[in-house]
Amino acid sequence: MATNATVSINTPPPPVLNLRPRSGFANTPFIQELMERGMAYIKAGFAVHFCGPSGSGKTTLAMHLANLLGQPLMLLTGDDQFGTSDLVGGQFGYRRRKVVDNFVHNVLKTEEDMTQRWADSRLTIACREGYTLVYDEFTRSRPEANNVLLSVLEEKLMVLPVARAGNSYLKVHPNFAAIFTSNPEDYAGVHKTQDALRDRMITIYLDYFDKPTETLITSNRAGMDVERAERIVSLVRAFREQSTGELKPTVRAAIMIAKVVELQKFEVSAHDTHFLQVCFDVLGGGLLRSSGLHPLERLKHRQIIAQLAEEFC
Repeated sequence: MATNATVSINTPPPPVLNLRPRSGFANTPFIQELMERGMAYIKAGFAVHFCGPSGSGKTTLAMHLANLLGQPLMLLTGDDQFGTSDLVGGQFGYRRRKVVDNFVHNVLKTEEDMTQRWADSRLTIACREGYTLVYDEFTRSRPEANNVLLSVLEEKLMVLPVARAGNSYLKVHPNFAAIFTSNPEDYAGVHKTQDALRDRMITIYLDYFDKPTETLITSNRAGMDVERAERIVSLVRAFREQSTGELKPTVRAAIMIAKVVELQKFEVSAHDTHFLQVCFDVLGGGLLRSSGLHPLERLKHRQIIAQLAEEFC
């Protein structure tokens, strides 16, 4: 009698995300207009690309747009070490096969072998099942790793490696949608992407949110009343307009200040030295890239922040 036993040692499939908006999400007219544009482009069959500086809300907007599509989400984050297999799949697991032959009762014969097992990666799963792919910071991956996206976005066809058993091509599910985010190409660690890939997506350039949106985001994230949050946002926005450095403060700076102030029960006032110090520490971070740590530059920025606090707080 011969028995055949097969044991698979697999890499677990990538997790699928089902999103829900954060409680108190700032769904202002500014955000709604961006989402309407994004939805229109996706419904027309195009990928959407949010491009902007750090802190401009790219990832949050991408996730919110994915949530509005109402289907499961696959999330990828760009990485310089990525290869095509990180998007498409590869031989990540093993299958062990053992045959025991005891046809002759006093003769035992065994045969064992192990073969690598193919596992689809997130892009392949999203294309096959009709999920939404959010590829965050995709330009941090090397351009050659993203070549597989060219036929996916244009011909709606994925070319599969020979190592994958079965068909050499995968027809992209009609519900598949792709949303990309990236920083400007002058950011550290960012690769210049292929013109052919950029040409296959519609780019929405982000700068900064409008004041009502920044105020509501700051208020919600810090648990602070809107009136005090607006004073902090006004200070940060005014400092941003006067800043000549490479790294200008975003709504993140307002959230940081507001959270610390709310937690420590400081006054949002130019007469509260603790509040001023928090503003100096948070808003002074741009000096590290723009002008180093020169004492005169630090003093100049402290004076500017103190004057803005007098004006707005």
